[in-house]
Amino acid sequence: MTPAERQRIAAYLDETRENLLSVTRNLSPSQLQYKPAADRWSAAECLEHLTMVENTVLGNIQNAVKEAAGSPKPAMSDQDLIRTVIDRSFRATAPERIVPTGKIPQDRLVAEFEAARRRTSDFVASTSAPLRQYAFAHPRFGQCDCYQWLLLAASHGERHRQQIEEVIASAGFPRATAAS
Repeated sequence: MTPAERQRIAAYLDETRENLLSVTRNLSPSQLQYKPAADRWSAAECLEHLTMVENTVLGNIQNAVKEAAGSPKPAMSDQDLIRTVIDRSFRATAPERIVPTGKIPQDRLVAEFEAARRRTSDFVASTSAPLRQYAFAHPRFGQCDCYQWLLLAASHGERHRQQIEEVIASAGFPRATAAS
């Protein structure tokens, strides 16, 4: 990873973390649990899913860099990957292993996401592995090098921030009432 790449991914991880937290930080329990439809996720489910994915991606990257380095050919450019991940015009279906289950207590959702993102950011700050030389396949996006997997994790947070904003904007979303 070049110094410019390290700075770019560190800044993008921070930016997407802050974007997500600015939307979720002050949601009440009923707002976190609200689902605009039975087949849609709540903000709580989005946070749990993001935490699960972030932990899985980091673990997979750490495992990948233990293997022999190569010259992987990513299926798409960094920019195309980011653009595709955050594009909400396509509705994705999560694999069963990363579907939210409610295992993370509601009062811990934000903290658990923050901890997962902190581990990813710490890895970015400390790794000396040439992340572009290691890769593994994504089921939808094909071959991604490990640097792209970090971009994917950050972009995934942005995608779900947008989804949470859609939930908040829905007509039935519980609104805070003014104190009398």
